Amino acid sequence: MTDTGPLGILAATDGPAQVLEELQFTLGEGPCIDSSVSGRPVLQPELALTGESRWLGFTAGALEAGVKAIFAFPLQVGGIRIGVLELYRDAEGELGSGELVEALAFSDAAVSVLLHLQSEAGPGTVHPALAAGVSDRSEVHQATGMIAGQHSLTLTQALVMLRARAYAAERPILDIARDVLSRRLVLGDLHAGD
Repeated sequence: MTDTGPLGILAATDGPAQVLEELQFTLGEGPCIDSSVSGRPVLQPELALTGESRWLGFTAGALEAGVKAIFAFPLQVGGIRIGVLELYRDAEGELGSGELVEALAFSDAAVSVLLHLQSEAGPGTVHPALAAGVSDRSEVHQATGMIAGQHSLTLTQALVMLRARAYAAERPILDIARDVLSRRLVLGDLHAGD
């Protein structure tokens, strides 16, 4: 996670989990982002009932993927954000006290694994297992840089433009980024409402 949202996905267990992560990356909203920014768990036991008031675009896609409840736990060491562990259910319902304890334990374990992996990397490098999730998004970051340079925008503003285009076109952000990089999508067209 970064200040602008998800940088990459380290692991997703199945189809709905992958959909959740792609939605959050494309839209820049969702429980992972809220959890990372706040540094607190985000517990959404009835996504259909309360999700739209928090994440309009994300909620529709998550429900379509069969997700009924979602829970996000920040992975951090002090004030340093590492990522988020996200769990979901295909049925509504709160986490029981035992399930909450387990989720927190899994979060702690994930932090330990991530720190251990990175400790094995040389100075100034990222462990290959950790870099893989980020490299999957390299084309999005490259397209963001192109947009920023051509329109004199910050990277955050350029990423918002790219996300808006993906949302409006109902296409994955990676597809839009590839169109920008190959110049099939003219950057000036990003301002148009087509």
